[in-house]
Amino acid sequence: MDTYTGALILSLAATFLAPAGPYDGEIEALPSIPELPDPFRMDDGARVASPDDWARRREEIREILLSQEYGHMPPPPGAVRAEDETRQPVADGLGVERRLTLRFGPDERLSLRISLTLPDGDEPFPVIIKNDVALGAVPILEEGLRRGYAFCEFLRADLQPDDAQAVGPAWQAYPEHDWRTLAVWAWGHSVVIDYLLTLPEIDPQRIAVTGHSRGGKAALLAGAMDDRIALTWPNGSGCGGAGCYRFGVGETLRAITTNFPHWFVPRLAEYADREDRLPFDQHFVKALVAPRALFATEAFGDEWANPPGTQLTHEAARVVYEWLGAGDRVGLHYREGQHDQLAEDWLAALDFADLVFFGADPADRDRLFQRPFDPPDGAIPWAAPQ
Repeated sequence: MDTYTGALILSLAATFLAPAGPYDGEIEALPSIPELPDPFRMDDGARVASPDDWARRREEIREILLSQEYGHMPPPPGAVRAEDETRQPVADGLGVERRLTLRFGPDERLSLRISLTLPDGDEPFPVIIKNDVALGAVPILEEGLRRGYAFCEFLRADLQPDDAQAVGPAWQAYPEHDWRTLAVWAWGHSVVIDYLLTLPEIDPQRIAVTGHSRGGKAALLAGAMDDRIALTWPNGSGCGGAGCYRFGVGETLRAITTNFPHWFVPRLAEYADREDRLPFDQHFVKALVAPRALFATEAFGDEWANPPGTQLTHEAARVVYEWLGAGDRVGLHYREGQHDQLAEDWLAALDFADLVFFGADPADRDRLFQRPFDPPDGAIPWAAPQ
């Protein structure tokens, strides 16, 4: 048996032989919840009433999402070694870009190519980490450097190709985990953070992550799972990201699990056309980010990514944020246009980062907290605990 086949068999075994949880029975046996599920209702039926209760509920939500949607990922590797490849000045000398390869994992079998751009100025710097398919994709680099931000991009396909038939390096290195592709890419942010925290130039309290589309789904999951991330910013992430399974427009659960089965654990596809049986929706992912900052950017013309569904799950997550005293740390920005991550999105995110990191109010604060859609009646029938 070759390495690829063996790793795949072990990964599938982890998927199907994991201990059964409270949501692992027949789909039809689960209760029908046509509205957004209550994040404050614990598995035993009791409601959260205290911070200690929320800490336990947070772990329940984490397990629901990992077992039913994304798969379980290993902890961050911790020891990450960098091989410095190149350095060059950028943006007319406003910063220096370093291209490096990170080595990590069991016997340093994994490698990840990154670009790290540091501004000229007083350190430590806040940093925005972006997962992508190419390096050098920050359209407002000069403006960001002027504001004192560092930027770190990484090539997510180095860990796992976006291919349903591929058993990539991360799956081979950790075959005992049932993580699927989005979870691998999300984990990549944690690998990068492990490295960045060894650098005196990086502010460990001001780390942000972003990604576009499928990369936005991965960035949102990273923010939910890694508490070192101070600001989570998905862009155009839609179904399986900042969108909503139960309400809205665009890509459906059946469509995404049919076209991209490798992104999710097989269990998720069983809920197709039976979304009311899901014990969660994507406001659960956002609730895990709370009370750390959350910002989403969307385009009105990007209907496949469900712009009204993103607002709805934001509204539901906002209830959690406000209960935790962090209602001003969850923002949302819409622009005209289509499915892309443009300079306007980046500039809005920089303004939001300035606000939450440094308390700097932008000239047009309202554009960072938009609510352009009327939510469906009865979609959020629950309230925060008293």
